[in-house]
Amino acid sequence: MRNTLLIGAAIAALAPALAYAQDAPAAPPPPATAPTATATAPAAGDIVITGHLDKARASIQPSLGATTYTISNETITELPGGDKQQLNKILLQLPGVVQDGFGQFHVRADHNNLQYRINGTILPEGVAVFGQTLSPQLVDQFDLRTGALPAQYGLRTAGIVDITTKTGFKNGGDVSIYGGSNNTIEPSIEYGGSTGTTNYFLTGSYKRSDLGIEAVDPGRTSLHNRTDQYQAFAYADKTIGDNDRVSLIGGYSSQRFQIPNPRGLQPDGTYNVGGRTDFLSDDLNERQNERTGFGILSLLHSAGPFTVQGSLFARYSTLDYFPDTLGELLFNGLAQRATKRDFTTGGQIEGVYKLSGAHTLRGGIVITRDRGISRTSTQVFPVDAGGNQTGQPFTIVDNGAATEWTYSAYLQDEWNPLAGVTINFGGRFDRYTGFRSEQQFSPRINAVWKPSGGTTLHVGYARYFSPPPFANIAATSVAKFVGTSAAAPGLTGDTPYAERQDYFDVGFQQKIGESILIGLDAYHRRSRNLIDEGQFGAPIILTPFNYGKGRIDGIEGNINYKKGPLLAYANFSYAKAKGENIVSGQFNFDPADLAYIQNHFIYLDHDQTYTGSAGLSYRFDGGVLAGTNIGGSMIYGSGLRKDGAVPNGGKLPPYAVFNLTLSHTFKRPGIDIRADIFNIGDHIYEIRDGSGIGVGAPQFGQRRAFFVGVSKSF
Repeated sequence: MRNTLLIGAAIAALAPALAYAQDAPAAPPPPATAPTATATAPAAGDIVITGHLDKARASIQPSLGATTYTISNETITELPGGDKQQLNKILLQLPGVVQDGFGQFHVRADHNNLQYRINGTILPEGVAVFGQTLSPQLVDQFDLRTGALPAQYGLRTAGIVDITTKTGFKNGGDVSIYGGSNNTIEPSIEYGGSTGTTNYFLTGSYKRSDLGIEAVDPGRTSLHNRTDQYQAFAYADKTIGDNDRVSLIGGYSSQRFQIPNPRGLQPDGTYNVGGRTDFLSDDLNERQNERTGFGILSLLHSAGPFTVQGSLFARYSTLDYFPDTLGELLFNGLAQRATKRDFTTGGQIEGVYKLSGAHTLRGGIVITRDRGISRTSTQVFPVDAGGNQTGQPFTIVDNGAATEWTYSAYLQDEWNPLAGVTINFGGRFDRYTGFRSEQQFSPRINAVWKPSGGTTLHVGYARYFSPPPFANIAATSVAKFVGTSAAAPGLTGDTPYAERQDYFDVGFQQKIGESILIGLDAYHRRSRNLIDEGQFGAPIILTPFNYGKGRIDGIEGNINYKKGPLLAYANFSYAKAKGENIVSGQFNFDPADLAYIQNHFIYLDHDQTYTGSAGLSYRFDGGVLAGTNIGGSMIYGSGLRKDGAVPNGGKLPPYAVFNLTLSHTFKRPGIDIRADIFNIGDHIYEIRDGSGIGVGAPQFGQRRAFFVGVSKSF
């Protein structure tokens, strides 16, 4: 109760282009480039007020020297799949974003360490693995901010995915249906409108597919891989006078996944249940269900040089894994029914004050409470010292619960000492108490110089502090499983630590005329207690652990062309990520691997040396093809790591995947149609081969797939 009152007191006290780099030193959003957020021209008094408040809200959290890549709703619709594809697939079109299995992706060679924000307010982490809580259908634009971030961003620092939602100024909506390969069907509806000074937007969708997650073999169809997914999102705001707005955001997703089966395998005969040793892998029935609900209530006030936004937020998420008890006992020697529950609440207040023509102050406080519950019931065999079965299965129950509090505060000054020069400096303090208690003060400084000729140069340093993801920390009692077939490789292991980083970033951007933008950015990072995550055990739940030392370096380049109806972009990145000496969760690892890694830097399992993406689209604005859009996209990866002569010492083969789209808008009846082809070359490529530190299973990329869709506005 005392900590809850602290949240309220803190708030009350303070309340009075696809793939283009934008180093924006000033508070207003950057001008549109290719492809970027689309500005909606005001048409009525209420909309003018809303636009003023939108700009005020954006002034609280500008890029201030960080590297920012922006995607607008217009650009999303021009990509293959449009807003019917998952958000993680769209992010793969940005520089330095690497594809992984289970729908995961990595920004600048970090495992996860991502923070999502909706209209500037933090969306707390959940326990979902496969599921995508946020749909592109709700996005007006989103930014991926990375590099040396200013002080308002902390705790999760590899990338900030900042989503600006659609708002309903025009009464109306659309209903659509999309589907195709793998028995995919996805109906959806969205509606937005306004009445007086109140605006609202609603969206809902259902997806059914026989390719819920990546397949475990290269076949054209995946065995036992159905998914059913429900998503809903609602937004409402009310403008009060000229200077205040209250908004409410809510979302819910319920997603059920079958775990795909390998074909034609039998247990090796190590275990028997009542004398039975055979079980065809095709018949396994493992399932995982994930649900998430969130809500955000915000009050924005802007008057003269002062703008402040206060928010209360909450997120509840659950993960349930259902084993195939007999099959898993015979194949793995254990079958675990696992449940995770996580409930996070918190408050966030941030403000900006224009002190003078040369100085703009920004500051804020964030306080969160996270309550996690873990319940497992594991069927195991008793075994002798040699690991041989000595009896029939019995059950071990292992339950736990914990609470974590996190406190953050920051202050910074945006200083313009000379024309075209911006220096942003400040710091933040973070502390958390949960499985551990740790804290750190983190200084930040960025400098941006805009000489004449369309050139922008930036350089920055950030000290980072990233606690381990609380909801994913394993609470397993290792000692309970000694003398059973589920015994861990070791008996000792430290609780994960917070990662501490020194991060340096330098880059430039060159605008050529009004159509071409070229960017180059390099980063150097050194970490203590580098956080990685792995899958340990049958339930597909990612568990954090630390390398004592980490080093990650890379460089990103991008070029964009936007003129009239033509858009083209290309991105390429190089990265190298290594860690040494595993210092937490040691009982999860083979003792021989631990001994080698203790004195040797090894590649992280998600390291990929070269990554690329590109796209092209053209919209016909006149003639018989007016309203038609054609386009394509591609992603390239040089291959994630696998085991070789040393842990993570090998790498998988490189791949390139190409996609195409064709769409047309019939304006008079308000109908849009589209056709998409993914992996047009039907390229067979392996994302994971099942080996590597913390890697649990192989995953293959999607084979060639065809989809069509139609939507009707009303």
